[in-house]
Amino acid sequence: MLWSFIAVFFSGWLYVDASYRGPAWQRWVFKPITLILLLMLALQAPTFTILSYLVIAGLCASLAGDALTLLPGQRTMYAIGAFFLSHLLYTIWFASQMTFSFFWPLPLVLLIIGALLVAVIWSRLEELRWPICTFIGMTLVMVWMAGEQWFFRPTDTALSGFMGASLLLLSYIVWLVSHYRRRFSSDNAIVAACYFAGHFLIVRALYL
Repeated sequence: MLWSFIAVFFSGWLYVDASYRGPAWQRWVFKPITLILLLMLALQAPTFTILSYLVIAGLCASLAGDALTLLPGQRTMYAIGAFFLSHLLYTIWFASQMTFSFFWPLPLVLLIIGALLVAVIWSRLEELRWPICTFIGMTLVMVWMAGEQWFFRPTDTALSGFMGASLLLLSYIVWLVSHYRRRFSSDNAIVAACYFAGHFLIVRALYL
């Protein structure tokens, strides 16, 4: 795992650096490479099971979404659909590992976060309002399932998954606010760092 981790870290760092300082071609090259390396890392997990293919499929869906964002023309709707599918697959994987419990503060906090996010960007979404709101809802459910697993059974595996899902949520919050409300310094680098760290921690959960 060590060399695979080094490869993922180095590739991800090059993408984050390019998101902050450029050049653009470096972002286009190292974003798919990093996700492909994460796929290879996931496939090497020592405790790989049938359910682990949900993580593989989630990474593939994210890879497809990233590819759609790089294509010319309006592909946002399709990209959002691919990211929605990725988070749905992750949610099913989290839910499959737990006996359902209900820790009410977590969904309450997530509901408040979701409501504030929608309130901030709603007026700028136009025809994408409902697709993006549905995607936000799916992402919040993913974090909820990962968090319920952690609160019900606080293991290293559950913590890694919960942190990964939370970082993915943070990544998309920053991206949506930056894209639809107001750009700010280092927004692309923050999105990239949280995005890759989130996927990596979910893959890491397969090793624990």
